[in-house]
Amino acid sequence: MNRPVHKAADSARRRLVTRLAAAGALGAAGLSGFISRALAKGDLPPGIHQVKGTATVNGRPAASGTPVTPRDRIATGPGSSAVLVVRDDAFLVRENTSFEMAETGGVLSRILIQSGRVLSVFGKKPVVIKAANATIGIRGTGAYVEVDPGKVYFCLCYGEADLDGPGMSAPKRIKTTHHESPLVITDRGGVMAADPAAVVNHTDDELVMLEALVGREPPFTPGAYPSLR
Repeated sequence: MNRPVHKAADSARRRLVTRLAAAGALGAAGLSGFISRALAKGDLPPGIHQVKGTATVNGRPAASGTPVTPRDRIATGPGSSAVLVVRDDAFLVRENTSFEMAETGGVLSRILIQSGRVLSVFGKKPVVIKAANATIGIRGTGAYVEVDPGKVYFCLCYGEADLDGPGMSAPKRIKTTHHESPLVITDRGGVMAADPAAVVNHTDDELVMLEALVGREPPFTPGAYPSLR
């Protein structure tokens, strides 16, 4: 079921995303014709909204328009990316990525990122992200995760998160408004460590695009970039 969105706000976010795309500001995320047409009509159904290269849903080839539920497995191939919406959550999935979702009561509640890189924005509900040995509890945030052999990169772009893992005496609470605390997470002798890192491989424009697809704006862009309207 489509969520009601105030007509003025809906029109503003469509103009914003269209202008960002026309300016080339969305980089690798871009906008497919499918997304552009859906935004123009104010009707963006859940599912895959862009594929560059190859992607699968539950092991089957996916394309723009392929449905996605909060219990599906998503994967992308080399040199590929995908943009997808699952109810009030949206994802930009980069190449060589595999992740699996789980639901509770029909609502996304858990994500297991097995490999690769995922930029996500979430509605205001509790979601647990599992990445290697790290367990990240979030609620209504934007987050970027990279899972590589031996380490996990995690940037809480905005919002609150609780980071937990082996050997930690208590979860680490993280609060950010604009990428203030990116971390590299490693396992040192059975004890998880989280060290400060730089902001890498994701952009504000990509977050704006994902939030716009679910009718929202990130908190660091009040007014949705008025200069672009």
